[in-house]
Amino acid sequence: MAGDANSSRDRIAHCCCEQLRAKTTGEPLIVITCFCEECQRRTASAFGISTYWMREHVELSGSATRYVREGQNGRKATYYFCPTCGSSVHWELPDRRPGQLGISGGSFCDKDFPAPSMSVWERSKPGWISIPASARFMENPPPPPIPTRVPH
Repeated sequence: MAGDANSSRDRIAHCCCEQLRAKTTGEPLIVITCFCEECQRRTASAFGISTYWMREHVELSGSATRYVREGQNGRKATYYFCPTCGSSVHWELPDRRPGQLGISGGSFCDKDFPAPSMSVWERSKPGWISIPASARFMENPPPPPIPTRVPH
């Protein structure tokens, strides 16, 4: 179940050469199918699967090349790529998702990974794609609420 940070399940996301890694604990806060043009270019696919985690539930390892781009409404997006194979593994959206880290859903290669619960930027979605989702938005949805932190 997405959002269950108390779960002790660990997962590893990594690039193609396995040098850049993200180890996660628990479940993602949310899993999103994104059809924005930037995700299409970043993934070289028709869409990206974005998973979001509280930063304290992610352990990063390996070197990464950093790329910063301007997103919607002047917000910055910082992407981290493997300098050897070029795979994008994780990113930060500090203005939109403070304290959270985005990780490419495909980097987990986990057939049991939670399904997306939201589909965003559908105005850029190719017409031949049909993905069921509980929430659909033509652009970004409203900013998410700041998660409450549970003391450990």
